Amino acid sequence: MSAPRTLVEKIVGAHVAHVEDGAGAGVVRCGDAVRLRPAMLLTHDNTAAVLERFRALGGERVAAPDRLFFAIDHDVENDAPESLARFERIRAFAAEQGVRFRPAGEGIGHQLLVEEGFAAPGALCCASDSHANLYGATGALGVPVVRTDAAGVWLTGRTWWIVPPVVRVELVGAPAGPVVGKDVVLALIGGVPAGDVEGRAVEVGGKGLEALRPDDRLAIANLTTEWGAIACVFEVAGGPRADAGAPWERTVTLDLATVRPAVAGPNRVDRVRPVDDVRRERIRIDRAFVGSCAGGRLDDLAAAAAVLAGRTVADGVTLHVAAASAAVRAEAERRGIWRTLLDAGAVPLPSACGPCIGLGSARLVGDEVCVSSGPRNFEGRMGSRDATVWLASPATVAASAATGFLGGDAEGTLDVGGAPRVSVEEGVPARASAAVEPGPLLPVVAGPLVFLDADGVSTDAVYAGRHTYRARSPEEMAAVVFENLGGDLAARLGAGSILVAGARFGVGSSREQAVTALVARGVRAIVAASVHPTYVRNAVNHGFLVVESPACVDALRAGEVDAAEAAIEVDPNLARVRVGGRTYPTRPLAPVVRELLAAGGLAGWTERPAAPAEVSR
Repeated sequence: MSAPRTLVEKIVGAHVAHVEDGAGAGVVRCGDAVRLRPAMLLTHDNTAAVLERFRALGGERVAAPDRLFFAIDHDVENDAPESLARFERIRAFAAEQGVRFRPAGEGIGHQLLVEEGFAAPGALCCASDSHANLYGATGALGVPVVRTDAAGVWLTGRTWWIVPPVVRVELVGAPAGPVVGKDVVLALIGGVPAGDVEGRAVEVGGKGLEALRPDDRLAIANLTTEWGAIACVFEVAGGPRADAGAPWERTVTLDLATVRPAVAGPNRVDRVRPVDDVRRERIRIDRAFVGSCAGGRLDDLAAAAAVLAGRTVADGVTLHVAAASAAVRAEAERRGIWRTLLDAGAVPLPSACGPCIGLGSARLVGDEVCVSSGPRNFEGRMGSRDATVWLASPATVAASAATGFLGGDAEGTLDVGGAPRVSVEEGVPARASAAVEPGPLLPVVAGPLVFLDADGVSTDAVYAGRHTYRARSPEEMAAVVFENLGGDLAARLGAGSILVAGARFGVGSSREQAVTALVARGVRAIVAASVHPTYVRNAVNHGFLVVESPACVDALRAGEVDAAEAAIEVDPNLARVRVGGRTYPTRPLAPVVRELLAAGGLAGWTERPAAPAEVSR
């Protein structure tokens, strides 16, 4: 009798590449390196960049057009000739290859994939976007990949993945008042340290799911990305389930009856406070936004409209609204929801991402204060790095817009007796790697050490979202590295240097420029206490060395070595770094990562023949 399996292990096993070659479903365990055939892969405006990589890999025809989905949904208000030409190239390529294409204005790609039924229970669905976790709400396993991965999937129909440890989230009870999915996931983010979830897949189940609407589930799944998870799946009726006694690394239990409406910020998702407390501080706002893949669905628009019915947006405040898709907007119009929002003074935007990534007419300027129903509020994410952004549910955003103060008026106050009740129970430890895994020898790199003494450095800090869809030379990309972070870090980061940073480096968006801009700058490697797995994917796909050494970072913070004067040597073969005559261990690289680095990245690795076994341990 086989050992119990998690839901993640079951879905991944069903999508191991050799399944379609007649060998049967794979028995996959956490820690395995696997080659997968995704059921569906979404790319959006970044399709143009993926196309460049596809051509560079020698691609002419995509391997499985029925498994690809293109949607223009980020920079849709950009009518510059080069932008329109880029959109046309994507449309023409889709027509040539027989790939589904949804033009600007149809909606956010994640929403469309769900609406059109492709994120189905038991499917493994990917997107070249970090919010692919959203598909988990439907019972699919939502897995983010990166642009170069996407090009490899176009070429071969496959991608690689190291199956992560799994955290179980058990929802119990039912909300006691005006609590929605955004409040639930903020309770999780605020109540459980990111380190307990970072780099893990999240499985969500429990009787409490019965009390949540589909749109609530989508909001929760979406923001598991901001919690640190790299994949998500919900238990749903008709879908596979984890076995009793499955090897979850830990179980997080949240009592929904104790959840209160909340806000997160400023400029941090993990700083969560009850709305009732924030109201008392009378924090003025300038902007409000209801929309995005986290807060632009029909229930979200209806909740905002219910708050604004018979009221108007406060003087000095601009409220922007964007439906998650054209179908959502059409239904909101049919029900009178959209008219209520406009009558209150809301300014409509296209069904797209827009302001959430700092693009279009609603991007923040100067030192504006904004409250958003979106998923992220990193400094500079929505525009100006001097702006302040808070996150909240659509109803809280609407109440804030109506009064001009964060949290709005007293309507919706909920006293449930303190903080949300959330507990963590440890389970099966993640499978440890051997001291040094076998694999090809890699170059030892050395150079001046540049220390960024900060945790949670996001990809928006490394490379601002406003630059994402602007065509830039390597020199231009290098010039805007760490623009959002400020200070003198960029000036210290010269050619040949090695960046050392704290925990959770590279959280946030999956944009590749957060790697390629550092490469263009001449950075040779990154050493960090921990690195977000999606950032690691980007790095190794480009042959860029990233290693984790908590001991090295601790030593620098303790002053054992003068970071301002030190050089550093990184030896990935012996899994160690040397700084100032001292040696510190690094976490060993998985064999597949070493193979990718030795091949110079995914382009070289894709050319090698597939191994007979598609699961390695």
